[in-house]
Amino acid sequence: MDAIQLNGFGGPEVMEWTVAVDPEPGPGEVLVEVVAAGVNRADVMQRRGFYPPPADASSILGLECSGTIAKLGPGVTDWQVGDRVCALLAGGGYAQFVAVPATQLLPIPEGMDAVAAAGLPEVAATVWSNLVMTAGLRAGQLVLLHGGGGGIGTHAIQVARGLGARVAVTAGSDEKLAKCAELGAQILINYRTEDFVEIVADEGGADVILDNMGAKYLERNVEALAPHGQLVVIGMQGGVSGELNIAALLRKWGTVHATNVRSRSRLGSGSKAEIIAAVRAQLWPRIAAGEIVPVISAELPITEAARAHEMLDESATFGKVILRVRD
Repeated sequence: MDAIQLNGFGGPEVMEWTVAVDPEPGPGEVLVEVVAAGVNRADVMQRRGFYPPPADASSILGLECSGTIAKLGPGVTDWQVGDRVCALLAGGGYAQFVAVPATQLLPIPEGMDAVAAAGLPEVAATVWSNLVMTAGLRAGQLVLLHGGGGGIGTHAIQVARGLGARVAVTAGSDEKLAKCAELGAQILINYRTEDFVEIVADEGGADVILDNMGAKYLERNVEALAPHGQLVVIGMQGGVSGELNIAALLRKWGTVHATNVRSRSRLGSGSKAEIIAAVRAQLWPRIAAGEIVPVISAELPITEAARAHEMLDESATFGKVILRVRD
């Protein structure tokens, strides 16, 4: 098969579409013939050498994909060859085929385009596991979403509004904020010109903050929490090392979580399988009903993976960037 492989670490130019070893499904796995793969910030970090894959994962980039099941591994009984699926991966999505645990598959909703579905598994697993399973977001609470115009942000807005929460978002332009408002965001904060701490404080503080910045926002996020608020850190775009004011956190009776999906175990408590089962049972019906939709900024052929990575940092990009592997 062909796949995007790295000829080193660095800029987008280190990615090459070339021949790779054909994967084979092991026990409990299926082989997916990939139609499309979602592009995520973690792919960029891995390409740069800052986010190595787990020891048992493919070194090929790609944390989510869509396609059809081409082969069943030993012990798989809940799926059939030919089923249309999208999948949460630990790696391997930028390829013509990928082996994935059957417990990490989701059916593509009836009527949904397979390319659009490629952008759902990673954001759905990240948002549901953090906002709902970790923070317990509920109706009437205020959630602050940093990076409201990204793939996770655009999905999280819809999920939070569907749960009845109030939604505040930060973004770097008024144009992106207007699009966030169309998805349901109610409190719009341009981080280039406004202080999110002041604005959220005027609303009584955030009950939950979903943060992709890490160190850069740590102190200010604690300030922005409501009493008993929860800060959930899922990214490090603003650095990996920051100072936590314990006294400020104590005054809020606050909690700081730091989580990711990729390094979780396949099975057991807190595993990828547990998250995907919850997503399928509780979130997938809302997606199938059209209440929550994929937000796609661009679709590019897999041979333009370098361009797709560049787009993640461009102001015009709103939502997900998808790589088409085949028609």
